[in-house]
Amino acid sequence: MDLQITNYNNRFKVKGTLNKVNLKIFNAHFSNIFEKFDDVFLDIEQITNVDRTGVMALAKLHNEAISKSKRLSIIGFGCKELFHHFKTEETRRKLRHKGMAKKVTEAA
Repeated sequence: MDLQITNYNNRFKVKGTLNKVNLKIFNAHFSNIFEKFDDVFLDIEQITNVDRTGVMALAKLHNEAISKSKRLSIIGFGCKELFHHFKTEETRRKLRHKGMAKKVTEAA
């Protein structure tokens, strides 16, 4: 399934596959999004498949929100690859903060 993005104001629904093939569509749709909105809601419930580049695109959007002091809310369960990535990254961040990142990386 191709990537479909719909929105109403600052609420966006992403549906289909988010991968290297359609990454340009995703990036074009969300380029300069934080110039338009202070709060962005991204519903990933209907993402059926995502590859590494798709996960990194979401992470990049998240980091952009942080750097610009904006708020990005990712809602919906989406596919397990996304959940696993962000859960793992959060665990690493917490451990890095405590000086334990090396142990996590070695164990992974």
